[in-house]
Amino acid sequence: MTRTDRDHLRVLSICHYVLAGLCFVAGCFPIIHLVVGIMIVNNGFGPPPQQANAPGPPPEIFGWLFIGVAAAMIASFWALAVGLIVAGRCLSQRKSRTFCMVMAGAACLFQPLGTALGVFTFIVLARPSVREAFEPVREEPEPNEFDRYHSE
Repeated sequence: MTRTDRDHLRVLSICHYVLAGLCFVAGCFPIIHLVVGIMIVNNGFGPPPQQANAPGPPPEIFGWLFIGVAAAMIASFWALAVGLIVAGRCLSQRKSRTFCMVMAGAACLFQPLGTALGVFTFIVLARPSVREAFEPVREEPEPNEFDRYHSE
């Protein structure tokens, strides 16, 4: 593996950490919707006005819809962030090339930065020299008594 390959893997690892931080922050935005959904379910907006034509509070199903969608979005963003952190660590240690490629594909969903990072990760991990660096080192086993006497 060349020095350029090592530098590219180091930069990709750092970029995975940065994108993971951005995904975590983006996953915090739906917390507002989660709180609104909880308030709708618990009637936290107060009693309805006493006017004749005034609409009542929104149905409880809308609160559960807010809660479900927000919780799914939060979980998705935070899971992507954790996966990117693990992929960044794997890139720096040159382990689990397949996992790094899967996370590069998942990063492509976080546009536009994730798409750029995913494509560059695919390009670097497709190089033969980098592919060899991710292969486990196979050590030759020590010959045992049987092999020593029967190899002659």
